[in-house]
Amino acid sequence: MGDGTTVPCAGPGTPYQPAFGKQSSPTCGHTYTRTSATAPGGRYPVTATNTWDIQWEGAGQSGTLTVTRTSSTSLAIGELQVVGAG
Repeated sequence: MGDGTTVPCAGPGTPYQPAFGKQSSPTCGHTYTRTSATAPGGRYPVTATNTWDIQWEGAGQSGTLTVTRTSSTSLAIGELQVVGAG
């Protein structure tokens, strides 16, 4: 996540819905606790990797494949707000 945090996810996560408000993701999410101001270029480098384990069969044959895809970007976290739960 660029701030030293790794977030392992066992599934696709939960799509955000406005009704969730500022709750943490129930399945796969990350909350930044520092701005990216001190990171190189003022941005956090973020990399997402997904791995697909595929089992197939057809024409009297079968097999397994593992496919891994990685995508990277960077993002600026310029402001953090403390939200009280009280």
